[in-house]
Amino acid sequence: MKIYRDGDTFIAPKGSYFDGNVKICGNFIVPPRTHFWGQLAVDGMLELGPYSSVRSKVTCRSAVIGSNVNIGGPVNVEGDITVCDNAVLPLINAGGDVMIRPGVETGDVKSGGTIYIYGKVKSGKLLGKQVKVLRDPNME
Repeated sequence: MKIYRDGDTFIAPKGSYFDGNVKICGNFIVPPRTHFWGQLAVDGMLELGPYSSVRSKVTCRSAVIGSNVNIGGPVNVEGDITVCDNAVLPLINAGGDVMIRPGVETGDVKSGGTIYIYGKVKSGKLLGKQVKVLRDPNME
């Protein structure tokens, strides 16, 4: 599958799939409904679009995981991570802050910073410097 490049940012075509492991040396923007059938390793920032999937583990410097994304392995992030609504991840390891939006299902969450929980989520243990549970603003 062809990947487009703009400086140190790489962009995958919408709706594409990647068979096997993928390593990106830079930032990676993944549009909606893109699928990886192996591991995904990104040296920079990862933006994983809605309804995408990764069958195995994900490693990156920082990440935004889109809504309704399904990841089959642990997510290891050096910095901050935001996990949007209804995503499914088995484990999150982050060196920075973790923001988890409503409907997310995850196993344990380990953070070197603060864990922010917005609304109702399903999770295992939450291990961070602080855990802040905030009300979902859409539930008023």
